[in-house]
Amino acid sequence: NTVLIMTSNLGTADLRKANVGFGTNEGAVTYERMKEKVNEALKQHFRPEFLNRIDDTIVFHELSKDEVIQIVDLMIKRLTVQLQGQGLGIELTDAAKAKLANEGYDPTMGARPLRRAIQRLVEDPISERLLWKEFRAGQIIVVDAEVDPESAKGETVITFTPREGFEPPSLEMAEAAEGIAPAGE
Repeated sequence: NTVLIMTSNLGTADLRKANVGFGTNEGAVTYERMKEKVNEALKQHFRPEFLNRIDDTIVFHELSKDEVIQIVDLMIKRLTVQLQGQGLGIELTDAAKAKLANEGYDPTMGARPLRRAIQRLVEDPISERLLWKEFRAGQIIVVDAEVDPESAKGETVITFTPREGFEPPSLEMAEAAEGIAPAGE
C-alpha cells in the first residue's frame, strides 16, 4: 500500500472572500462549507478520472496568528542549537515574534515564506554581527522589534541586544533537545 499526500490551494481564494482566516473569528465559514467550496474548485480544475482515484480530501483552516507564532518558535529552535554551539543564547520578544509572523505569513502562500523572513530578518543579521564579533560567548542575544526612529510611517525594525547570563545546557539537556539518547543507554 502507498499513501500519496498532495497539497493544493484550489478554492482558497473563494474562502478568503468569505472572511475566513488570519485573525478573524466572526463570520468564519464552517468546515463543511469550506470542504464543499474546495471540492467544487477541484472538480473544475481536475478531470473526473483523476478525482475518482483520490480516497479522501482533507481541508485545513488557514493559520491563525497564534499558530504562525508557534511556527516561528519551532523554526528558531534550529538557530538556538547553532548558537548554543558557539556559547550563545537567543531570546525573541513577543514583539519580534509578531513582526516575523506578519512579515513571513501570506494567506496565499501560507507559512512557507516564514523561513525566508527568519533568515533575512534574524539569521543573516546575527551572522554578520558574529563575523564582526559584536557578540561573545556567555551572552544572550535578545531579538526585539522596535519602532524605527527614522521611519515617517512608524515602521518597526528588528533589533539585537546582547545580554550577559547565557549558560550552555548540560550535555544531557543538549542531547535530549536534539533527540539523542544519553551515553550509556
